[in-house]
Amino acid sequence: MMLCKLSLKNIKKSFKDYTIYFFTLILGVAIFYVFNAIDSQTVLLETKQSTYDIIEMMTQMLSAVSIFVSFILGFLIIYASRFLIKRRNKEFAIYMTLGMGKRKISGILFIETIAIGIISLIVGLGLGVVLSQLMSLLVANMFEADMTNFAFTFSKAALLKTCCYFGIMYLLVMIFNTFQISRSKLIDLINANKRSEKVKIKNPVICTIIFLIAVGILGYCYYRVSIPDGANGLTVPDLGIIIALGSLSTFLLFWSLSGLMLKVVQSIQRVYYKGLNSFTLRQISSKINTTVFSMTIICLMLFVTICVLSSSLSIKNSMTANLKELAPADIELMKTRNIPKELQENYGYTDGQIESSYKTISETLKDLNIEEDKYLKNQTTIHLYTDSSVTYATTMGEELESMQKMYPYLDYNSPEIVVKLSEYNKIAKMFGNKTYRLEDDQYMIIGDYESMIELRNKALKIGTPLTIFGKELTPRYSEVKDGFIEMSSNHITDGIIVVPDNVVTVADDSKEMEYEYMVANYKANDEVTKEKIEEVFINPELNELYPDVTLDGTSRIAIYDASVGLGAMITFIGLYLGIIFLISSAALLALKELSESADNVTRYTMLRRIGASDKQLNRALFRQIAIFFLFPLCVAIIHSIFGIKFCVFLLETFGKEEMLASVFMTMLFLVLIYGGYFLITYYCSKNIIKERKL
Repeated sequence: MMLCKLSLKNIKKSFKDYTIYFFTLILGVAIFYVFNAIDSQTVLLETKQSTYDIIEMMTQMLSAVSIFVSFILGFLIIYASRFLIKRRNKEFAIYMTLGMGKRKISGILFIETIAIGIISLIVGLGLGVVLSQLMSLLVANMFEADMTNFAFTFSKAALLKTCCYFGIMYLLVMIFNTFQISRSKLIDLINANKRSEKVKIKNPVICTIIFLIAVGILGYCYYRVSIPDGANGLTVPDLGIIIALGSLSTFLLFWSLSGLMLKVVQSIQRVYYKGLNSFTLRQISSKINTTVFSMTIICLMLFVTICVLSSSLSIKNSMTANLKELAPADIELMKTRNIPKELQENYGYTDGQIESSYKTISETLKDLNIEEDKYLKNQTTIHLYTDSSVTYATTMGEELESMQKMYPYLDYNSPEIVVKLSEYNKIAKMFGNKTYRLEDDQYMIIGDYESMIELRNKALKIGTPLTIFGKELTPRYSEVKDGFIEMSSNHITDGIIVVPDNVVTVADDSKEMEYEYMVANYKANDEVTKEKIEEVFINPELNELYPDVTLDGTSRIAIYDASVGLGAMITFIGLYLGIIFLISSAALLALKELSESADNVTRYTMLRRIGASDKQLNRALFRQIAIFFLFPLCVAIIHSIFGIKFCVFLLETFGKEEMLASVFMTMLFLVLIYGGYFLITYYCSKNIIKERKL
């Protein structure tokens, strides 16, 4: 009973010390609950079955991510416990001097951990329940669900999972605290606050050499991931090496700067000896000098946070923005035509499929008892051809070597796609794209996949000639024109050759393998009727009932549902990981700074004795904490500039129009969370150095 009273009294007395700890625990519990309660929040939303399937997949992935998140939070809680124990070394020394055994001290910490855990869980869960209602609005907005039946929800499953995971974390903290106390010696506890880190003046020549090496390695890594010719050729092992080199160079950068910074500023005497600058700079140098590894980890975590948040937020917006442009018609049906017998064995085509391939889409729909004219309007048909002599290798000409560097795994013997000019113009007009004209001896290329377009433009600028179906053609334009044939939510058209109609007559006569597309709109205006029509044309059961029919299709509704679902899934996972990484980075810095402030109380007291005012001390403290927080953030932002460039390259098919808005959103998260930790750290540190004011 006495231990309980003492523990609760300690918590109340040391509440200022526990502020960051409470803040981190409450945020962690709230976020953990919110993202694990999404499944219960979506039950009341009115959505289609396909959307429910996507939401279910998303919740399963979030559950898997939660395991990883729990490890991060567990490490963070244990790290915070180290700070709290260190802060109370003198208190524990007094207990031991008065005859209290280590077991009873461990008992005090046990009760305090239980009490802090219960308080944090209650407050965090309360905040999480409130935020989860806002999350419901976000989920509904992303999936464009009907919220007519929406009501206040509480997830028992998320509650149990949160309590279970955090219960395990607190248990680990208790074990860690007991271990720490068992190793403590009275003399070490008494003298803990008297110890100070010595500022090791490193050899400036060595620091300069290490700094230049670090900058050189970083420059190489930046080049490889930001230049298209370098980024395209990266394999997974190459990327792993670049990540390892980037991490090592970041460590070397902090190590060298910790030795150079103080030396450089000391040489500028007007700055160094102004006010309390000498004290402030030595404190900062000491902190960076003794936390090079942790600063490296924090910087890399911030880098990952910025890249993950920026990329995940942009995907959803970009995919949604692409839909109107890349899926302008209601439905698109595709059929493989004129399959040669020699391909039967290699590709596994059945006799029925080969026979069906000689029928048009309209004939196939008739065989399936689907009344085309009853449901569709504005039907536009287009045929795509291949000439085995026209491949990526021939179209790239002298630029083939550059293309092979960027796309080393591409099959360069794969035939290019060819389309008649008149047919392309028909579908371009229907899609709202520009139409073109060609002379009898000219060709052009259309596409929308930027990296491939840049390469093809090089070949077109030098006028690379092509012989297609026996006729030699030269390029009409010196660049790829924007266009596409296949509806999608992404920019995936890497290039289609458009030729005069008379060039393809040979292919028509020879019945060479081709692909037929039919693009159409529904004879309906409301979404419900359109969905019913869609069930007729895009029905999975058709493939089971008619396995020999080589007919495939997609629709604007299906593309929209898939893109919205994928975008939402990536966004939620990105937000979850990004926010947790951001909280962890800021909390680690905050706890380290608070620990330093606790250790430096004596120094601040001495400064007061020699005449420094509270205003000067607070200004010096503010500068220390600001530089300590900004240092890893600035390096992380520089890393992120090139990291985001690489992400843009990877996400090129989704579009990059929305990346700028996503970067601004990421900066907002940084200001709110990282800035919030900075302010709390400053005010808590200010209170700590005032505790022993004489």
